[in-house]
Amino acid sequence: MKYKTQKFFNEWTKEHKYQIEDIKLILHLWRRSPLSVIGSIIVLALISIALLAPYLAPHDPFEVNVPNQLLPPSSEYIFGTDKVGRDILSRVIYGSRISLMIAIMVVLVSSLIGAVAGLISGYFGGKIDEAIMRITDIFFAFPRLILAMAVAAALGRGITNTMLAIAFVSWPIYARLSRAGTLQIKNEVYIEAAKSIGAGHIRVMFLHILPMIIPFTLVQATLDMGGVILTAAGLGFIGLGAQPPSSEWGAMISLGRQYVATGQWWVATFPGLAILITALGFNLLGDGLRDIFDVRMRR
Repeated sequence: MKYKTQKFFNEWTKEHKYQIEDIKLILHLWRRSPLSVIGSIIVLALISIALLAPYLAPHDPFEVNVPNQLLPPSSEYIFGTDKVGRDILSRVIYGSRISLMIAIMVVLVSSLIGAVAGLISGYFGGKIDEAIMRITDIFFAFPRLILAMAVAAALGRGITNTMLAIAFVSWPIYARLSRAGTLQIKNEVYIEAAKSIGAGHIRVMFLHILPMIIPFTLVQATLDMGGVILTAAGLGFIGLGAQPPSSEWGAMISLGRQYVATGQWWVATFPGLAILITALGFNLLGDGLRDIFDVRMRR
């Protein structure tokens, strides 16, 4: 039995030799960048906190306890309490779920739309390319937050509308990246070979070109998550995002900003630190992924 297991392992290792070498190289490049390691730790910690929020939160984040309002940080309330006595630490922990959900959903929708638009634009060229790129130029002409505010105001308040608004203004960068990658790849020899054996446009675009531009999209998506969280917090801060009693970080800062001048700094400070650390983590991780996928780093 031991001999058969060892034989199977050796055959599997031999068969997947190049995949194993790629994984080892990726791990080596990841360990070589301390900042990407820090970013990975922060992102993994955020995901863990979001998944384990019911077990990590010391109090009910929505429980109103007026006698305990605006208590400073202590052993019982580590981050203090807000104006109605709710535990800020518990609300920050539960807020990680909202921020992570918004970031993931927005990036998935915007990257999918942008990648397909850029793929079509770069592959067919001509008037189709011109039309799609001019539309992206219109979106780039406006600041992202301002445009998201206008769309969110038109759609109405709420988390769902916030995600739709941010996704609506986030897809152009993915379209540009996808188009640039498509222009580089569509004239490669293997693409011409696929066409010569009868592969249609749809097959060439989605089975031969799209997989090659996914790494660029993945890096941008990771970098974009921090920006999405900041944009969502900005919308929540001005009242266009998540609504009370939601524990979304931007909305928490909005409710606590009036108490900074009166000395209750903790109400707005800890949600702000959560946004800062989360955005920093995604940016560091995105920088690390960019180095890993950069061919020059593999030499």
